[in-house]
Amino acid sequence: MKGLKNLSDEELVGLVRSKDQELYRELVGRYQSKLLRYANYLVHDEAPAADVVQEAFIKAFINLKGFNTKKKFSSWIYRIVHNEAINYLKRSQKITPLSRHQWLERKIKSETDLEKDFLKNQERKRVQKALEKLSINYREPLALFYFEEKSYEEISDILKMPMGTVGTRISRGKKLLGGILENEK
Repeated sequence: MKGLKNLSDEELVGLVRSKDQELYRELVGRYQSKLLRYANYLVHDEAPAADVVQEAFIKAFINLKGFNTKKKFSSWIYRIVHNEAINYLKRSQKITPLSRHQWLERKIKSETDLEKDFLKNQERKRVQKALEKLSINYREPLALFYFEEKSYEEISDILKMPMGTVGTRISRGKKLLGGILENEK
């Protein structure tokens, strides 16, 4: 048998379902920090983000038998975190509507011209802060694409929307984000 680190997520799910539920720890270890980062992008508060992720891991474990191992586990677990975060936001009434004037804003500036790590980190923090001002409809796909490095197809699976909608939301979100960043200068 391969070492745990060499197993795919889907192979590991199969082992958890058939042999040893304790192996679920390996999946948690693989995804915990990524999911915490993603949940924090959505809910803007570390403690509730941690609760969202914990709840998602519990729900995933309970529903593991229903997971289709022909699909990507990462998309499935991200979708569960997404649902939990949306439920949290609804409960806390933190979803902010998008204003019309934001549609006309410019594109986000690239971070690639920043030479030093410090400047890159500062710019990343600035972008994350600006990202918090966007509607959840744009914040989610942007966070998944740029910070979690998910493909349009994976984002489509996670958010349960057509790939064209993902592309449109990323494009519009970049414009809105660019406008926010431009106004902060």
